[in-house]
Parts: sequence; C-alpha cells; structure tokens
Amino acid sequence: MSGCPDSDTEPETADSEAAAGQDEAGDPTRDEADDPARDEAGDPTRDEAGDAAQDEAGDRAQDEGAARRARWTAAATGAALTLAGLAAAVLRLTRPAPALVPAAYASGAAVCAAAAVLGSRGRTRRALWLLIAGVMVMALGDQFD
Repeated sequence: MSGCPDSDTEPETADSEAAAGQDEAGDPTRDEADDPARDEAGDPTRDEAGDAAQDEAGDRAQDEGAARRARWTAAATGAALTLAGLAAAVLRLTRPAPALVPAAYASGAAVCAAAAVLGSRGRTRRALWLLIAGVMVMALGDQFD
C-alpha cells in the first residue's frame, strides 16, 4: 500500500450542514426551477454542449448557403457571358469582319456555357477557370477585329 487515501472518500470531519447542502444539490427529485442559484440560462455545462452543437449546425448551414450561392453565381455568370458572347458573334457576323472574330466569340461563349453547367453542378473552381478562359478567347477574337 502506498499510503495515499482514496480521492473519492469524504473526510469524516465534514460539517453536517455542508453535507446536507450537497445532498439537496444532488437530489434528482428536486425541481430545477426551485434552485435560486440557477440563472435563466440553465445548466452551464448543458449550455456549453448545446452551444457547441448549435455552432456546428450553424456553421454547416452557413457552408451550405455559401456553396449554394457559389453555384448560383457560377451558373448565372456563365449564362450571362454565354449570351454576351453569342450576341457579339451575331453582331460581328452582320458586319464586315474576318471570320475568325465571330468564331472566337462563339467558341468563347461555348466555353462559358460549359462553365455554367459545371458551376450549377458544384464544380465552381473549374467553372471559374473556364469562365476566365472563355472571356480570354473572346478578347483574343476582339483583337483580330
């Protein structure tokens, strides 16, 4: 034996009133609303665990909302750039310009359309790079005009 007392044993010299107070606090039949030391927030340990779960659920909801906004943004931007590229290709076809110009606008619009599809499916990073590539192709076609 090491001579160390057990940590869960209470000293025999404990005050009887303190022991009675501990018994009341640990009594499961006692109503929690009757405890004057308890504030309106409730049990702090339960609140911390509940707050952590709520924070996690809130973070997850924010992440889902951000992902949804990113998908909509990528799809809408891709659609807008597709329409702009097609409109520019049609306008360049009606004017005397080299054939390469409307072809560049049309191919850039096709790349932006692919980006819109990828963006709506959640591939927003790839959609961003395709949008950049599509606009660059359209700008290159504009340089030939």
